[in-house]
Amino acid sequence: MRNPYLKNVNRIEFVVTMACTGRCKHCSEGEHIASGEHMDGDIAANAVYEICKNYKIESLMTFGGEPLLYPETVCKIHKAAKEMAIPKRDLITNGFFSKDKDRIKEVALMLAENGVCNILLSVDAFHQESIPLEPVKYFAECVQSTGIRIQAHPAWLVSVDDTNPYNEKTREILSEFTQMGITVSSGNIIFPSGNAKKYLAEYFNDQEEYTDPYEEDPEDVRTICFSPNGDVLNGNVNTEKIMDILDTYTIRPE
Repeated sequence: MRNPYLKNVNRIEFVVTMACTGRCKHCSEGEHIASGEHMDGDIAANAVYEICKNYKIESLMTFGGEPLLYPETVCKIHKAAKEMAIPKRDLITNGFFSKDKDRIKEVALMLAENGVCNILLSVDAFHQESIPLEPVKYFAECVQSTGIRIQAHPAWLVSVDDTNPYNEKTREILSEFTQMGITVSSGNIIFPSGNAKKYLAEYFNDQEEYTDPYEEDPEDVRTICFSPNGDVLNGNVNTEKIMDILDTYTIRPE
């Protein structure tokens, strides 16, 4: 065992960029701009190779921001994951990174060629306030034609069953995708953080203590997650070797 804190590591995640084409009220990260820093694809791919030599990785995910603003980076990461036989290789995208149909089709083909297995398409009332639906639907059609599995992946407010206006609008939007033969994932319940706390406060109970579903136990890390600037655990993969970072990881004192 290399590091007892990482004995159960089985997943890698890359936040490819925080740049985004959406301006969503529910976003836990707050405001985004349309361009910005992104993960270095070659460094990311090398990290995948090295981690997989030392840990049994069962799943890998790329997301953002909007990761397909930098599709070449996404593809380098997934190509490495495919070569290292990671069985579950997912991408979360809002599907809006270009209005050029040729480019949209090209990117869909790139994703298929480089080993993306499953695309979770973020479509709901919140995304569609600022993201046009037609290019997203065209992207979905292009993905379907490649054979990649694609699912609509909505954000629900309060609960899946709640009948608030946002959820009702989300159900309308999802029906357009189910008519295309695209199934709907369980999605996410919106967590009161960032924009959600700012714009949707009336839907959250001040007396309730909400648990962040993505928070890791620092003493039992399961997911190695990279930030766009290369930060990972207590190090930075742009300036340090990934295995040195993992081997020396410890819990910093408060």
